[in-house]
Amino acid sequence: MDGLLNETHDPALKSWVESASRAGQDFTLQNLPFAVFRRDGSGEAFRGGVAIGDEIVDLAALASARLFDGEAAQALAACAAPTLNDFMARGPQAWSALRLALSRALRAGSAQTAALRPCLVPQGDAEYALPARIGDYTDFYASIHHATNVGRLFRPDNPLLPNYKWLPIGYHGRASSIGVSGQRFVRPSGQIMAPGAERPSVGPCQRLDYELEVGIFIGAGNALGTSIALDDAEAHVFGLCLLNDWSARDIQAWEYQPLGPFLAKSFATTISPWIVTLEALAPYRAAWTRPAEDPQPLPYLESVAQRRMGAFDIQLEVWLQTERMRREGQTGERLSHTSFRHAYWSVAQMVAHHTVNGCGLQPGDLLGSGTMSGPEPGEAGSLLELSVGGKQPLRLANGEERRFLQDGDTVILRGFAERAASARVGFGAAVGHIMPARTGDAADA
Repeated sequence: MDGLLNETHDPALKSWVESASRAGQDFTLQNLPFAVFRRDGSGEAFRGGVAIGDEIVDLAALASARLFDGEAAQALAACAAPTLNDFMARGPQAWSALRLALSRALRAGSAQTAALRPCLVPQGDAEYALPARIGDYTDFYASIHHATNVGRLFRPDNPLLPNYKWLPIGYHGRASSIGVSGQRFVRPSGQIMAPGAERPSVGPCQRLDYELEVGIFIGAGNALGTSIALDDAEAHVFGLCLLNDWSARDIQAWEYQPLGPFLAKSFATTISPWIVTLEALAPYRAAWTRPAEDPQPLPYLESVAQRRMGAFDIQLEVWLQTERMRREGQTGERLSHTSFRHAYWSVAQMVAHHTVNGCGLQPGDLLGSGTMSGPEPGEAGSLLELSVGGKQPLRLANGEERRFLQDGDTVILRGFAERAASARVGFGAAVGHIMPARTGDAADA
């Protein structure tokens, strides 16, 4: 890990942007995550931005100011576009060069303070777009705790299928329904086979759920027909975000055999606007482990470096704000808290396995980790688990109950990495709001 740390990780660094040093601040000087934004309601072109405290560094304005040179300047120019794909494609050397230049320019006492200050836009004045043009989206199933919890609901005697411990399970999702934080979507409709029914009906989902996930944005891709080696995989990962893979459990239960998720997953997926680079997360790497009694990974998914630092200790939370809470001025209630370090399969293993057959990844492609659940009951990453398949309603502090999500509910995912010896690195939030099914949608056939 020591070889991955550099001057940008120094926890003693402070920024001349005062809000960056506030206690509990996600967007410290040691973070510097990327997004695409514009001033809310302005009609301006979307362009790249970097978060620092409560502000955004407008990367298009900064490029025009010509404060940087060399590789940092070239990388910065790519960030003036409406998506970050070109910047992502440039690879780790360019990402690191720009991040270092920004870190130095934003430090207290920087000679570039006066020139950079006009490039700041308050986050409260901004609206966000998807940070990249997402060509393909793959969702994995990397939490053994989630897989076991869900499997136990349907197969009590054999919760895990035989292949789970041998390869990262995934399916290809729908990129067109991915939205940025603040996404509002109508309750999906589809075919549902009610218990005891002889024929399915068509109508609004009654068992709507969230899934707490980490999103993985691909940077430089690989050519079709080639594969990415495990120890090279992270050089192809631009960064991580939060991801909510909304799920219609009753539609899913009827349709998923034999080919897997379809309409139960393709109606909405919400991601946080900010992408935290792997470089920023270097202080929070952890050893990747596999229980000795489990099958050990095949050679293409195994390495010394993977064992030493293949995991990331990122704290993940789910919060729920019901319509009643909103009326009464309550910000919400935390439903669960876990860590990404519990993932059974790592970021590098997911990328390596995705390409072992020669599949070509492209800049801006998005991978989902699958629902992240920890070993304890309060670490479950979905209502399906927390309510034991809807059999045990979750009682909220205000007296409300939830088996599954109701119209008007807002789900907030939060993520951060924090420890005493390092500066906090946060992801902000991924917020999604459920609206009622459209009247007359999918009337029963």
